[in-house]
Amino acid sequence: MEIYRCKASELTLDQALWETTDNVISPTTRFTNIFYHLLTIHVGPIIKFTLSIADLGNCPKIDNLICFLSRNGIQHLVLQFPKGNLYKLPSSFFTCFQMRHLSLHNCSINPPPTFKGFDKLVSLELCGVTIHSRHLESLISHSPLLEQLVLQSSIFYHVQIKAPKLRSFDFKGRIRFISVRNAPLLAKLSLVNGGHSEKAGIRDTTKFIQSFHALEHLHLDYSSVRFLANEVSEKLPTALNCLKHLDLGISLVEQDVVSFALCLIRSSPYLQDIEIQVYEPFNPATSDVMNEILGLKSVEVEGFSDVTLNHLRAVKLEGITGTKPEMQLIKLLLAKSPMLIGMLIRHGQGNKSLEARLELVTELTKFQRASPKAEVVYKGS
Repeated sequence: MEIYRCKASELTLDQALWETTDNVISPTTRFTNIFYHLLTIHVGPIIKFTLSIADLGNCPKIDNLICFLSRNGIQHLVLQFPKGNLYKLPSSFFTCFQMRHLSLHNCSINPPPTFKGFDKLVSLELCGVTIHSRHLESLISHSPLLEQLVLQSSIFYHVQIKAPKLRSFDFKGRIRFISVRNAPLLAKLSLVNGGHSEKAGIRDTTKFIQSFHALEHLHLDYSSVRFLANEVSEKLPTALNCLKHLDLGISLVEQDVVSFALCLIRSSPYLQDIEIQVYEPFNPATSDVMNEILGLKSVEVEGFSDVTLNHLRAVKLEGITGTKPEMQLIKLLLAKSPMLIGMLIRHGQGNKSLEARLELVTELTKFQRASPKAEVVYKGS
């Protein structure tokens, strides 16, 4: 294993290293031989280390390896373990005080009482990790330099995040309550709430959204929109002047969801692109009542006279079936976007006939466009 005789500061142990045509030696045994060879031969600091054993059936005991890394100045650590076989991080892991970038997959984290966090940590990614909400909050709050946070395949009932340097937050999992405070630099926020779609978790949606003064990119799936949708005004008291990219999942038959989506659009005068995934109503008949809810009988209605989308250049609408609220929303966006270059419309799942789709396209061609350059492209599902 000549590769380990040098003073390499960056090392990767993954599937490619222990794959063998010799069926006598199991992958787990092969891996064990490799990392013990590393412990014996390697000299000098290891700044970046990647361990990916997601394809192994069993989790070999690697406590000694973690201890070795903690004593050799590890700054960038990636640990990927098999699903369903969580690896419990040893106490030595919590002594990696030089850590700057940390990515953990399928681990169990239970820090000792003396653990005070990683004060040099810049990015943190936890995927399929079990950790008590209290410990997670402590880990984040004791990482004053944290800029990037990713929490995926996670289950939390209550999360409070305090990170003054945070710029990007990507959450995908199940959650009932979330609070992001003291994050004035947050520019990218993505919430995918895969477990609960009930309207709970945010007591004051307006205050929650407006706390992100630097927000540029906002992605909310349908469950997250319902999670956040609450009693909101037509427009936020203070505009989201930095927001350029808006990605939403909505249903046009839920008044609070529609109101929340329109509030975001109204309050974001510098939007450059909008992407909306429309979910088809369970009862199509209920969509007719949404004309009154939306107030979109025409784009000149008094309620939308204040809408300015002078920077909007691209719109993507998924799941369109031709309901009245959908067509009125399209009509509004076309009429209020003088810099629009392209609008992509994808038809949703359903039993719409070819004739009905042709009628939809014909209706689209009649809509007034504020931008002479706007190209509307319609594609079937």
